[in-house]
Amino acid sequence: MNWNKTLIIIALLIVPAFGAIAASNNLPTFGTQAEAQQHCPSDTVVWANTASGIYHFSGTRWYGRTKSGAFVCQKDANGAGMRPAQNSQ
Repeated sequence: MNWNKTLIIIALLIVPAFGAIAASNNLPTFGTQAEAQQHCPSDTVVWANTASGIYHFSGTRWYGRTKSGAFVCQKDANGAGMRPAQNSQ
């Protein structure tokens, strides 16, 4: 394996980990959808997978179902560097 491929593999393994760490910093999280909605009544509540830095919308497969996660406001999730799941809205 040449060095370029090795560096690409290392980057693919490390970058998502740093994204998840950044996403969990200063992100107001809530145990229920209702609590999150009270925090941001004019925003969309999403389920944030805090391990991956990806959030899911209500009605999608992983909403409220990942091992590591919490309900958050979409604007807060975006501000923390999270991104929506590829198969969401």
